[in-house]
Amino acid sequence: MLSTLLLFFAPAAQEAAAPARPAQQLSAAEQQVLSAAGLRAAEKGLKFLAEHQLEDGSWPGDVGYKLEDSYRVWNKSSSHVGVTALAGMAFLAGGHVPGRGPYAEVVEKSVDFILKQVRHDGYITANETRMYSHAFATLFLAEVYGMNQREDVREALQKSVDLIVASQNKDGGWRYQPHVADADMSVAACQVMALRAARNIGVQVPRETIDRAVKYVRDSAVREDENAYLSPYSEPGMFRYQPEPRSRASEPLTAAGITILHGAGVYADADIERGMQVLDRRLDTFSRSYGLRYDGHYYFYYGHYYAVQAYHIVGGKRYRDYFRMIEGVLLQMQREDGSWPNRIGPGSVYGTATACLILQIPKEYLPIFQR
Repeated sequence: MLSTLLLFFAPAAQEAAAPARPAQQLSAAEQQVLSAAGLRAAEKGLKFLAEHQLEDGSWPGDVGYKLEDSYRVWNKSSSHVGVTALAGMAFLAGGHVPGRGPYAEVVEKSVDFILKQVRHDGYITANETRMYSHAFATLFLAEVYGMNQREDVREALQKSVDLIVASQNKDGGWRYQPHVADADMSVAACQVMALRAARNIGVQVPRETIDRAVKYVRDSAVREDENAYLSPYSEPGMFRYQPEPRSRASEPLTAAGITILHGAGVYADADIERGMQVLDRRLDTFSRSYGLRYDGHYYFYYGHYYAVQAYHIVGGKRYRDYFRMIEGVLLQMQREDGSWPNRIGPGSVYGTATACLILQIPKEYLPIFQR
């Protein structure tokens, strides 16, 4: 365990994102998964996002929370920290960075908006957004700092990381608000990815924080000897919402669990392989249900935000087969104006930003998405 965790804490090269390249200049590895249609779809999505950015640099979304399979809204179409961070990362993933590229100003404005939402204690929130949004904002700032070394970004990033570290509960997870007693897998995945990105550019992250997060994931895995507790939908190899045996398991949570382990430097592992086998069998049906039939349910987007990272790290035929499947579904879902629907969740900007991230991950412009 220690040897794998040390990979997380090893110094990482600070790599600036490269400018966007036309399809004919992509590497042979990229051409194996990226199609011309997928590249065009991502460009249309970025154009939609640029046209819908608000004057203050944010993007709008319905601020709320999941309630079983639905989404309860408390601030409708408001400047949304998490949606803004995801949209900003979508541009970074396309090679558009502060000071460079056709959308440089779009990215710069989004960075300025995020910085203005950092509280004195490091919590990044606006209009009652919660720890999901804080983690995405932290990840976004880490990727930006790796590209332009702005001191104000570094200061905000250290404060936001300190809040994540201080908010980890005794079991090793995180929840919707800072400094609370319980935790869940989906929130934990966001925090670990943010910590990894921050550590990659030199921000201090305590080793014990990652040790405890890995234990939380292990405790949430569904084991072979738990048949008495399993719902008809669950099976060994999946990951649960919480370690409690009767807690629900799902494809998005399984992808999130694998991504946490990868983010902590764990790559060759029995829990990862069992989880990947579940995703191999079930993601196509899941995608067509929650993507096409439910018109872009938030389960679909956050599930594939983690699944594409999991498959990208695994690589090979598994990754190529997965990417062809998800690209095909996303191409079917895209609207004429370049957006993607999100009927249940924060809204179409969220759907579009996440879809653009998924489609552009093979470019590997973002250090957090590099193998």
